[in-house]
Amino acid sequence: MNNHASSKPSTMKLKQTINPILLYFIHVIISLYTILTYIPFYFFSESRQEKSNQVKAKPVNSKPDSAYRSINSLDGLASVLYPGCDTLDKVFMYAKNKFKDKRLLGTREILNEEDEVQPNGKIFKKVILGQYNWLSYEDVFVQASNFGNGLQMLGQKPKTNIAIFCETRAEWMIAAQACFMYNFQLVTLYATLGGPAIVHGLNETEVTNIITSKELLQTKLKDIVSLVPRLRHIITVDGKPATWSELPKGIVVHTMTTVQALGTKANTENEPQSKPLPSDIAVIMYTSGSTGIPKGVMISHSNIIAGITGMARRIPKVGEEDVYIGYLPLAHVLELSAELVCLSHGCRIGYSSPQTLADQSSKIKKGSKGDTSMLKPTLMAAVPEIMDRIYKNVMNKVNEMSSFQRNLFILAYNYKMEQISKGRSTPLCDRLVFRKVRSLLGGNIRLLLCGGAPLSATTQRFMNICFCCPVGQGYGLTESTGAGTITEVWDYNTGRVGAPLVCCEIKLKNWEEGGYFNTDKPHPRGEILIGGRNVTMGYYKNEAKTKADFFEDENGQRWLCTGDIGEFDPDGCLKIIDRKKDLVKLQAGEYVSLGKVEAALKNLPLIDNICAYANSYHSYVIGFVVPNQKELTELARKKGLKGTWEELCNSSEMENEVLKVLSEAAISASLEKFEIPVKIRLSPEPWTPETGLVTDAFKLKRKELKTHYQADIERIYFRYQKAKGKKKKEI
Repeated sequence: MNNHASSKPSTMKLKQTINPILLYFIHVIISLYTILTYIPFYFFSESRQEKSNQVKAKPVNSKPDSAYRSINSLDGLASVLYPGCDTLDKVFMYAKNKFKDKRLLGTREILNEEDEVQPNGKIFKKVILGQYNWLSYEDVFVQASNFGNGLQMLGQKPKTNIAIFCETRAEWMIAAQACFMYNFQLVTLYATLGGPAIVHGLNETEVTNIITSKELLQTKLKDIVSLVPRLRHIITVDGKPATWSELPKGIVVHTMTTVQALGTKANTENEPQSKPLPSDIAVIMYTSGSTGIPKGVMISHSNIIAGITGMARRIPKVGEEDVYIGYLPLAHVLELSAELVCLSHGCRIGYSSPQTLADQSSKIKKGSKGDTSMLKPTLMAAVPEIMDRIYKNVMNKVNEMSSFQRNLFILAYNYKMEQISKGRSTPLCDRLVFRKVRSLLGGNIRLLLCGGAPLSATTQRFMNICFCCPVGQGYGLTESTGAGTITEVWDYNTGRVGAPLVCCEIKLKNWEEGGYFNTDKPHPRGEILIGGRNVTMGYYKNEAKTKADFFEDENGQRWLCTGDIGEFDPDGCLKIIDRKKDLVKLQAGEYVSLGKVEAALKNLPLIDNICAYANSYHSYVIGFVVPNQKELTELARKKGLKGTWEELCNSSEMENEVLKVLSEAAISASLEKFEIPVKIRLSPEPWTPETGLVTDAFKLKRKELKTHYQADIERIYFRYQKAKGKKKKEI
């Protein structure tokens, strides 16, 4: 690997157990094969390493606080995808006219649903799904236009708010396009938000109409609509619920189909619709609230267009041959931006869900096909949590193989890692060894886009090797319309998030308290500031927070203070090295990055999730761990410990055994002594967005986790202090 890489291949290689003499002969054969395949590679292919070494971004001047820009936007930042298309309705009209009869949005037909009783007595709902049914660009345009007109007939006015609280599906995108056309301000809420957060968002934005699904109406909205006094119309995208008479008087339930029919019949010749301006609000996107109550981010048409322009330029040859699988929440800026990039370039978007994504997914009946097997996507977005799960599941399968199969896989894995580090490809390994793993995501993936949280070097390299494709690791926030940086497809270095996109520029601001300065050597470091047309308008009805996080410079350009700490490599690529909110000063004065501790430990097979905790009143770190049930049960068996799952997690002996594993891994990861957790608490319950302990992107909600485990925090610190005091007395 070149000098930009953060992890050497040798540190990520898998261990093999082969007779040394046999291993020697295998290496001789591999060396001969490498030499033979290198000759044509040298003459007919440009090395990926050569491209990776190229400068990708430069500072615009010689000052330490200079902004960095992509080498493709040094003379000016890009802000428009297509000439004259400065609002989202114009972008869709352009795409509709260009790709008129091409397939756009696809949904699988449900052939059968049945209940499956598990060995523990629980009942899981399983589905058998058919082929994808497709709507063309023209179909989507007509449906969106009719829906927007129908909403207008229900009293929705331009530049007023309308909420969507719905799972990711074709109807979500159709409703969004309707709002963009008719200049309705779309308020997006995660389908996994809790009741109080939903009520807060709906009341703060004063919506009278909400778009939802039958299931969410029955399971979440029904119990809280009485707390939303302005609500008048509920539109369900998938038909009318069986019972809805329990709703308060004055609230009418419609189906999306009936609203579209209303729009088809209505005559609006005397009342022309209000076309949006680039500066008009397109979306008020409520964040998933990793630091408290959700905030509504006001995103204009021009913000979104600038953001997707930057993203599209970083995805090579995106177009009509591509198929994108949509399953992340569309209320998340990563998914919405990715789908708008696809929609504007002629790509097909097939919808899925985390429960039906793969053949092994929880809702797919055994023997039937998951969505990736049916759709065979070429493009896919994912958050690190999902990639980490794939990595752990595949490695568990590898460990269950016979000795011969396992060692063959490990040899191929390590060989390919070496070749990737030199910028070369391995077609034979891809075809013979990794084809089966690649088929888990359909077999045709050419680019995985990762965002929402940091991705570990080990998981990134695993995805490169086993899925035979680049991982475009990106960095952006809701407040920057998801746009900031994305790695180039030919840059296989790990631990970095790429150079600034062509729509924005990035500079580093000194943070004295943390000891980060843009004059640091060998690399400038500091708080990341993002500037450009993609930087949003601020927080809805929250002027104080807007002033704290945003500012305009002397040229009128808007900037976002991210709170993340970064450093620039010599080639202009950015690394995220810390976060202001994750940095805790211990009692003895050392600074601990909680995110760094978690990143070093979360890829252990024994760990499904981990949250490190520390405060300034103590001199050490503690942790809360969601253990992997299979791995923990096996560890308990080896140590002679018995009990139910809850009993094992509550066992102090089990905590100590897990702590030993964590400590060994922490030392291997070169954590400082004061960074290594000294006590842990095992959690028998997983942390999901539904529990309120993680966001929809599976980022930790530290405040909620602290509240949830407050009694354990006090108990752990008290016991440890008591044990230390007792030890001192004995000395």
